[in-house]
Amino acid sequence: MRFPLFQLAVVVAVILFLQAADGESARGQLFNGLDKLVESSVGLFSAAFNVKSFTKSWLTTGFWIAYVYLACLLILFCLRVVISKVVDFVGWSNLFYLRNAIARERGIVAYRAWVPFERIRPVSIPQQKWEEAFAWPANDKPPYPPLAQRILRGLISYVAVILVAAVLLQVFTPFPVLTWLAVQTKSLI
Repeated sequence: MRFPLFQLAVVVAVILFLQAADGESARGQLFNGLDKLVESSVGLFSAAFNVKSFTKSWLTTGFWIAYVYLACLLILFCLRVVISKVVDFVGWSNLFYLRNAIARERGIVAYRAWVPFERIRPVSIPQQKWEEAFAWPANDKPPYPPLAQRILRGLISYVAVILVAAVLLQVFTPFPVLTWLAVQTKSLI
């Protein structure tokens, strides 16, 4: 399921399944909506860049695959959340007498996650100090920065990597990437 080629095959199968539907059915209407979204995305790309027929066909195929892949990921994420909530409810209410089995399985998973963490603890550091520093501190605050700070750090690092790559391309290749980016930024503004 996690193999990318298998995922691509599933996405292409979903696209063909939607395309084979009658235009008046729900699947056909879903296909028509996705088709309009892909056409508008390709049109938006064509407005920003010079796109010819070969590139347009690749863009169309790429956008189809990307949108269906993202939709499948969103559906799987929602299913995962729902299944997790159902399992939590079943464990909490002891429905079908599964509380012990669910607790045992979650305990096994937690132990498996904890064992590699304990393997790297130096002998000179007591376990209680180790847990307070890295597992969950005594002041009941998470041991990692807030979500907004983590997102901002990630964004800054991605922008820095892209800028370094653009500068390297500008300096060491015949591609005027920075000049092109400046022109595109001016045209968008």
